[in-house]
Amino acid sequence: MSAWLTIIGVGDDGLEGLAQRPRALIEAAEIVVGPERILNRAALAAQETYNWTSPIDDMLANIKSWQGRNVIVLSTGDPMHYGIGATVARSFPPDEITVIPAPSAFSLAAARLKWALQEVQTLSLHGRPVSLLQPFIQPGAKLLALTRSGATVQEVAEALRTRGFGESVLTVLEHMGGADERIVSLLADECEGRDFAHFNTLAIECVAGPDARILPRGPGLPDDAFAHDGQLTKREVRAITLAALAPAPGALLWDVGAGCGSVAIEWMRAAQGARAIAFERNEARIKIITENAAALGVPGLEIVAGDVEHTLAGHTAPTALFLGGAVGNGRVFETCWSALPPGGRLVANAVTLEGEAALAARHEAHGGELVRIDVSHVTTIGSRRALKPRMAVTQWRGTKE
Repeated sequence: MSAWLTIIGVGDDGLEGLAQRPRALIEAAEIVVGPERILNRAALAAQETYNWTSPIDDMLANIKSWQGRNVIVLSTGDPMHYGIGATVARSFPPDEITVIPAPSAFSLAAARLKWALQEVQTLSLHGRPVSLLQPFIQPGAKLLALTRSGATVQEVAEALRTRGFGESVLTVLEHMGGADERIVSLLADECEGRDFAHFNTLAIECVAGPDARILPRGPGLPDDAFAHDGQLTKREVRAITLAALAPAPGALLWDVGAGCGSVAIEWMRAAQGARAIAFERNEARIKIITENAAALGVPGLEIVAGDVEHTLAGHTAPTALFLGGAVGNGRVFETCWSALPPGGRLVANAVTLEGEAALAARHEAHGGELVRIDVSHVTTIGSRRALKPRMAVTQWRGTKE
């Protein structure tokens, strides 16, 4: 079937700002779907018009029922960059869709600020938690963020102040390309009590204050970055464990016996779009995992409560699996190993003799690597300093054939 559904990006100047071709396609359409803000400013009396509904699945079902008719979907800016275009494209064959983008909010903001877009981190806080910003708050970082409303600016400013980045420069770009365009720059420390337009894009130049809390993007966050009850994979061991697990964009980790969630959280921070499921039976620790995930910028971490043997079934097969608890339990191991697809990686850590014996047996049966991790930290002996060993960790790394 030829393309019958066209997705057109529109700027803040409305249909008047469109080129001749997209305007002609809209005028010839039978049905036009779009945000209320755009439709209210357009003269479309000859067409059937529909506002986007919530939940979005209802409107997608309507669009499917119009298959074969001449349908236009209007979107703000670039429909394929945090826009409705990507959602629609997942629901229809590619040859039935045409996409005509307008400049994205990120492109417009970079042009206004004279920023090289390839040197900027872009993200969306529209309909998403502001805590997603946390991993990107780094000294000298430049960020561009889509916002939900003017209130998002205040939430971002508060997040920056809390981390000790109150001297960061916020530039609020309102109604770019429209008659009401306005650009306001101020420090995060100066935002309280200020009002901003509902329709805006936020630029952030991160400046670390003298007491800033700097948390690296790479594996090995400080132990005190996590709330925990003692059930924590320590920093150096965690960094080695993450290296063995090898986070990748879009990859899925199962963190089995997650404790405070440190490995799953760092996995998600390490690679764009990386996903994780934390399996944990202790209710108090589940609450801690939830708090840590929000505080460290991965609120999308999925948490599954209950005994491991009964909760692993039914979930998407993992790319990698970390077994940090019940290492010596043969039934738990077999459940985990069976869940891995061919090529999937399993990393398990043990500190007890029983756990080490179990990992040695698995190394003999399945191959892989068996590694001893010894870490020492400085301590004092009288007026002198010495390195005191921590409890050694034995790590098995196996890849399923």
